[in-house]
Amino acid sequence: MTKVMAQGTFDILHPGHLYYFRKSAEKGDELIVVVSRDSRVSEKKNTYFGEDERRKMVEALGVVDRAILGSEGDIYSTVEQIDPDIITIGYDQDYDKNKVRKMAEKATKHEVKVERIGSQKDYSSSNIRQ
Repeated sequence: MTKVMAQGTFDILHPGHLYYFRKSAEKGDELIVVVSRDSRVSEKKNTYFGEDERRKMVEALGVVDRAILGSEGDIYSTVEQIDPDIITIGYDQDYDKNKVRKMAEKATKHEVKVERIGSQKDYSSSNIRQ
């Protein structure tokens, strides 16, 4: 069974998030979405919903198999806990694929693919909020 891990804040759900989840789910058998903790979200994002509300909204989506809150510390422990085969990164997430892959393989002790998911359209929770 291929586990796919996606991660983000997901404050105001929009079609861009749904596209990200669908494309991520297509890559494996189980999609686990890690929702950022309130303590780890930058103040610039100024979230509207708290971490539990955001997790519940993501979990309610049929395409998501499981939604969990991320670590209070770092993503390393979350990757170790989930033990994914694939990690997907959204088009607007500022992560270096090679750095993520190396960190994930160190945490899981096996090969992990890291794939960036493109976008249908430039959606942004921040823009919607404005």
